[in-house]
Amino acid sequence: MKVAVLGSGVVGVATAWWLKQDGHEVVVVDRHTGPAREASRAPGGLLSAAYGEPWATRDAPQQLLKSLFDDNAPIGFRLRARRGQWVWAAQYLRECWPGRLEHNVRPLVQLSAYSLALLRQLRSQLGIDDAAQQGGILNIYRNAADLERSQNLAQVLRNLGVDRRIVGVDEMLELEPALAPVRRRLVGGDFTANDESGDAWRFTTALADHAQQAGVQFLYSQLVTRLVAHEGRIAGAELLGPDGLYHMLQADAFVVALGAYTPCLLGPLGIPCHVWPVKGYSLNFPLIEPDRAPKISLTDYSHKVVYSRLGDQLRMSGRVRLDGYSRALDPACKAAMVAQARQLLPSVLDFENASFWSGLRPSTPSGIPLVGRSRIANLFLNTGHGSSGWTLAAGSGRALADIVSGRIPEPEFPFLG
Repeated sequence: MKVAVLGSGVVGVATAWWLKQDGHEVVVVDRHTGPAREASRAPGGLLSAAYGEPWATRDAPQQLLKSLFDDNAPIGFRLRARRGQWVWAAQYLRECWPGRLEHNVRPLVQLSAYSLALLRQLRSQLGIDDAAQQGGILNIYRNAADLERSQNLAQVLRNLGVDRRIVGVDEMLELEPALAPVRRRLVGGDFTANDESGDAWRFTTALADHAQQAGVQFLYSQLVTRLVAHEGRIAGAELLGPDGLYHMLQADAFVVALGAYTPCLLGPLGIPCHVWPVKGYSLNFPLIEPDRAPKISLTDYSHKVVYSRLGDQLRMSGRVRLDGYSRALDPACKAAMVAQARQLLPSVLDFENASFWSGLRPSTPSGIPLVGRSRIANLFLNTGHGSSGWTLAAGSGRALADIVSGRIPEPEFPFLG
């Protein structure tokens, strides 16, 4: 059958690829001029079953409260007169109860492991070079309280079979010698050897090229203005083209993979979609001393930022902001991130020529993405992946293709429908 995939980020393109592998006629629609122009353009780069944790934890409410009075807090929340934000926030606070943590982490770990296996398979089969670094991920702690606080989640992950082990400072420096200048500021860390990093944009654009060669049609510069429902089904998607004219795209099934913008399309249909845009920032630093730069990926627990080696650059990402749909860059945020990077890696990065970026992570209150069938028979969702879209894309795309094709997906996960 003909399937229209709305959105060409890493999730949408992966979904289109697997649908085509199942023999469907597939068309992908996006308002941009090419794939991966939104949240998939420059995210942190981590590919992890151990660090793709939900933001809803028992410590999060206190951090959000502090952010109301501190513009420089790692996690920021700005009150807005928007009903969607208040509903999302109320559900988010409910998910922060300690008893919800394992309930939310378990399906994320299962889908992450499944997805990473498929991602590696695609890299190998298609020869995709996404600047992968496969040496693991090291989480660093600057004080004993942070290390102790983090182990609640780490123990939940270990109980689920994730090998996230505590390491001392000496072993941290063996794993990553680039941390030697800040040795005295570290108290310990934890390490997952099976995790890695890569460039989501490079992967997505390469996979889109392979999908197009396989017969997937891509319609760029087309804004989806609404979905037209008729007799309990979606009859078509109304598109606004670059010439200012509207036309209707018809298909047998529709997959909405529009990230943070998904609720804008589903709201008029009366379909609840508790996804809210959470702004994140990233900085790309050229390397001036590549041999002394980190070889493995790092997460800085205290500052809530991550570092990924992507070829001849180091990407730093973080700074959670629940502030609506604005992607405006914040110079104060950039200055704070540069100062953090300078303190951690003082001599290997080109601080004067860093490129600054922001993106909107489509986040659900629980951190669990919405994957599966909506209450409209031929309308499917693949959205709400938060900061883990790069990790979960291949797996959620494969699972969604299974559901569209009438099969039961392989991973154990609370799929919609």
